[in-house]
Amino acid sequence: MMFLVTPWCWLCWQDVHVSTGTCHWLRGERISNIKTVAWMISLSDALHNFIDGLAIGASFTVSVMAGFSTSIAIVCEEFPHEMGDFVILLNSGMSIPQAIFFNLLSAMSCYLGLVLGILVGSNFAPNVIFAFAGGMFLYIALADMFPEMSNIMAEQERTTRNVISFFLIQNAGLLTGFSIILLITMFAGQINLG
Repeated sequence: MMFLVTPWCWLCWQDVHVSTGTCHWLRGERISNIKTVAWMISLSDALHNFIDGLAIGASFTVSVMAGFSTSIAIVCEEFPHEMGDFVILLNSGMSIPQAIFFNLLSAMSCYLGLVLGILVGSNFAPNVIFAFAGGMFLYIALADMFPEMSNIMAEQERTTRNVISFFLIQNAGLLTGFSIILLITMFAGQINLG
């Protein structure tokens, strides 16, 4: 019997039998049996993470504080986003190891964007990257996040208590994010990182 280490198996460091063509660590549903939505989510998330990396890289070329504030904003946005993507990958037929692998694989594109953002931001004006990334963030907020918040509220029983509690929870989350970025912006000159 021949054993071979395939590119799919670079994270697990296990030998793979040639006839299976997949890594033991990535066992689960065959790749061809996974719903198309999983691949759409993985590719769109890779593009989204690439643009996040561009914004972070360009921000660090402007100043260290701008880089850190952009990084904090992106981490606050990405954590719930990646959790949602993970659930969608699981619901589309992937096993937990497969969903983790493809979610991490799409997240790796952030590093490519970071390198390109640093190169472009230091050699050209980073404002083009900021405009592009800012437009993407506005699109996500207006076309994805706010409708989702409305759908969650619409699915609940319409009592006064539920409406008020959802309103308070959603606005507390939004205001917390706005406050963190506002404080970083206001006190950026007084924060000493080194």
